[in-house]
Amino acid sequence: MGNEEAFLQRTFAGLSPPYSDLQQARTVILPVPYDSTVEWRSGTRDGPQAIIDASQYLELYDLELDREIYKVGIHTLPQVEPVLSGPKDMIERVYNLTKGLIQKGKFVVMLGGEHSLSLGTARAFKEAFPRLSVLQLDAHTDLRDKYLGTKYGQACVMHRIFELCPIVQVGIRSLSREEKQFLSQNKMTPFYMSDLLSTTISTEKMLDSLSQDVYVTIDVDVLDPSIMPAVGTPEPGGMQWQQVLTIIKSVALHKHIVGFDLMEFCPREGPVACAFLLAKLAYKFIGYAVPQGVRVEFGATSGA
Repeated sequence: MGNEEAFLQRTFAGLSPPYSDLQQARTVILPVPYDSTVEWRSGTRDGPQAIIDASQYLELYDLELDREIYKVGIHTLPQVEPVLSGPKDMIERVYNLTKGLIQKGKFVVMLGGEHSLSLGTARAFKEAFPRLSVLQLDAHTDLRDKYLGTKYGQACVMHRIFELCPIVQVGIRSLSREEKQFLSQNKMTPFYMSDLLSTTISTEKMLDSLSQDVYVTIDVDVLDPSIMPAVGTPEPGGMQWQQVLTIIKSVALHKHIVGFDLMEFCPREGPVACAFLLAKLAYKFIGYAVPQGVRVEFGATSGA
């Protein structure tokens, strides 16, 4: 039992005090192992622990940034206990947890778990940052109003977030007719993956679509299945590693990223390299968004 407890209590990147202390850390990892509304292949509840396990093998020095990112402090919370009564109640739990962390001035990184959970974090950040916009990197629009009997499933998450604040969708390459009609009715134009590949859409155009305060939600199926097969609904023709990093880095340089999530990772569907890729993505994202010497303040907006 002792070995099992030690396994479950691993910290992100294997950090130890003082860099893993909650009070000192500017970044908090929120693992949420939940997948009640998945459409095809289940197992995203195993995603958070797999990412944390793989993070034990990260090099803590980042060559690109020329610094040890962990020195901003990264605390790993225990896994969030799932609510079995339904996705709406689980979203409420995530909202309350995130709200408490924001009030403590923490930069929140949620590891999922299914994408429906992002509604909870978006709600909390919208309250703290009234001019918030949400940047979604995803293969799918997730704009259905209702799916499989609920308005709070993963296929509806961006419809619900759009009711809260503006959204900008990047990497889209699959959607329903209902979702296409919703986009037209609301005069929304995602940055489709086909456009990103075939034209010279500038990063500036994406940045111009965002407000100053940005929450980033990443469904990891935005990545091409050649490097990320471990998802519930894989779609061909996705982003490569460097494309994702370029977008994140550009947003971090010109906007105020208030938090982010990595969702829909299904480790049983791919090699362990997928978990390591996402651990490294989370670590680099923290490096881009939480520079050393800059404290994250509740309700503050940086001057990019």
